[in-house]
Amino acid sequence: MTAPALAFSDDQAQAHDRIAEALREIGVDIDDESLSPAAEGQGRVMAVVGKAGSGKTLLLAELVRALQGAGVDVISGDWEGRRRKDRRTVAVLAPTNKAASVLRQRGVPATTIHRILYTPVYDPQFEKVAEWLAGQGERPVIEALTDAAMDRAKQVYDATKSVPAALASAGLRGSDFITGWKRREDPLDIGLVDESSMLDDRQFEDLSEIFPFLLLFGDPAQLAPVNQSGQMVFDKIKGRNRLDLARIHRQDADNPILDLAHALGDPDLSFERFERMIEDAARRDPRVEIAPRADSDLMARSPVLVWRNATRIRLITAFRAAHGAPEDQLIPGEPLICDGIELPLKHRKRRIDLEARGLIKGAPVIYLGPGSKPGFSRLHVIGAESPRFSAASIVKIEKPDEEEPFIPYAARMGAAFLHGAAVTIHKAQGSQWPEVQVFAPDLYAAARAGRTEAGQALWKRLAYVAITRAEEKLIWVTRYALSRPKRPLGIDDLPAPAAALTLEGDEA
Repeated sequence: MTAPALAFSDDQAQAHDRIAEALREIGVDIDDESLSPAAEGQGRVMAVVGKAGSGKTLLLAELVRALQGAGVDVISGDWEGRRRKDRRTVAVLAPTNKAASVLRQRGVPATTIHRILYTPVYDPQFEKVAEWLAGQGERPVIEALTDAAMDRAKQVYDATKSVPAALASAGLRGSDFITGWKRREDPLDIGLVDESSMLDDRQFEDLSEIFPFLLLFGDPAQLAPVNQSGQMVFDKIKGRNRLDLARIHRQDADNPILDLAHALGDPDLSFERFERMIEDAARRDPRVEIAPRADSDLMARSPVLVWRNATRIRLITAFRAAHGAPEDQLIPGEPLICDGIELPLKHRKRRIDLEARGLIKGAPVIYLGPGSKPGFSRLHVIGAESPRFSAASIVKIEKPDEEEPFIPYAARMGAAFLHGAAVTIHKAQGSQWPEVQVFAPDLYAAARAGRTEAGQALWKRLAYVAITRAEEKLIWVTRYALSRPKRPLGIDDLPAPAAALTLEGDEA
């Protein structure tokens, strides 16, 4: 056993050793910390599968550390530098910005799948700055940057290892140094994909073209993508290429949220008995709470999770009314969800630019205020590496019993948004929040409907995904009611940009 016994359970250690063996076959020895040139051959896909609390993230983080120790270059997606013939590469990927940011907060250098599929094209003079920042070239003299700005950029790069963040701290906008985006042409070596239950077949095919060695980390109890008929991409992986992890009790002992999640695996568990388990947990532990109404203050940053669209729309309407938001405009601090990019095919370059900045379908966003052009919004994309910029926006506010949404304002084309104070459990997958409100009447309705997915009661899959979104506290909301706000909406709680000019201009 070569894995660190101090940190790993037996099944984690076995998985680590199996992966290390597979990596040696492609010339990456994480035990001896040595590399050899990549050999031609067929690609390989492996999967690490386990429910919440099984230690997938711990194993992922240890593998990244070991790969870096062996000299494998981590590809971030914002700038790659010069390609060496002998280099070996790894990218840590997640389907959403929020999922990638959860990994980054735990010290894992993750980026989104989209940022690996499409790479930025730098202006030649700022490419020289990027090379200098990364230690691949001499310090250049750039007319647009003072010595103080260059020093500030180096300081930020050393702290963040992000070229865009460093250049932003020097007073540059993204459009100053990134001239466009292109589909990746050169393959990489190793891809580690978290939250792979969210992958659809098309994304899996794209990744298989780029990575000869692909390692998927996934939770079999989550919800499959809506177009996958209840199947996940790792369901096809069998034998020695599939590594199953059990729950690690010593690492998540006395965690009532995970206890509840794992209880849902009992095929005889009824909704009524599960709700009694939640009530018992709430009496014993403050990390579980029974609430008679949704908290309107918490909804501004952590949406209520629901099953039905009708419930989502009613809660959003009540939230906006409680915060005094007028019908004809948004107010700063309102949460939004990106509903896709509405641009014709001839604007493919602009679509790639917006998606690369984090505006992919399902991305949570906070509205900061109107842009300087009609139809533009200043936005903060939760979890994005450079979260603040301005973009052409089409905002849709849905209302109960009305087929067409109300649009307070819109550009002719751009990023489309729905309100984000409440979201469906499907869309919440891949995200986590410190405190999560789960709307129990919707799960009861799902239980009464008697539907199943992949052989399991749908309400149990919904409940599992919903409650495992909570990092610290689960709030089980029992009634159709909303609390009065204790504070006005605002944006002071959001992380400040790296520099005053990190906020992009209205060029998007």
